[in-house]
Amino acid sequence: MAQRMHFNVSGNTWLMPLKMLTLGAAVMAAGCAVSVPAHIQPISNFDAARYAGTWYEIARIDHRFEKGLINANASYALNGDGTLKVINRGFNPETKEWKQVEGKARFLGDSRVAALKVSFFGPFYGGYNVVSLDEQYQTALVIGQDTRYFWLLSRSKNMPQEQLHRLLQKAQAMQVDLSKVILVQQD
Repeated sequence: MAQRMHFNVSGNTWLMPLKMLTLGAAVMAAGCAVSVPAHIQPISNFDAARYAGTWYEIARIDHRFEKGLINANASYALNGDGTLKVINRGFNPETKEWKQVEGKARFLGDSRVAALKVSFFGPFYGGYNVVSLDEQYQTALVIGQDTRYFWLLSRSKNMPQEQLHRLLQKAQAMQVDLSKVILVQQD
């Protein structure tokens, strides 16, 4: 005699494993999918070889992964496969220790367009869009997957006030909330 299986359809408990699998797939896809914010235009004619080297943070919107760090900088190096090796570094004055993380950046499309995605943790990527870069590759404005992620970078540890003000105004015109921007101390 065959046994009948009963599902609790009213509570949809039989759907829970399917819902968890779907949610997990959505989280993974969201972690891997990166696009340029609608109102942001990454620069064209980007030269990754010229961008390589060390950049110092002059200003940023602070996030948990950089909170409290000073003397922050990022170093970029070209890899043979067309990606960039990224090393972010900063000093924590409370613990008196350097914090460093290594990652990899990939272009979202054409390598002459400065729209990239960067990963420091496995398959999870964040946006990295160079939206302003001077002709000498000495200063850059970078916006992440949205304007809550912002960095003003320079090849020099310090920047004249007039230049800083001009670049921050440019960022504000791109909808960066300047009330959230902090100046990063460089020794």
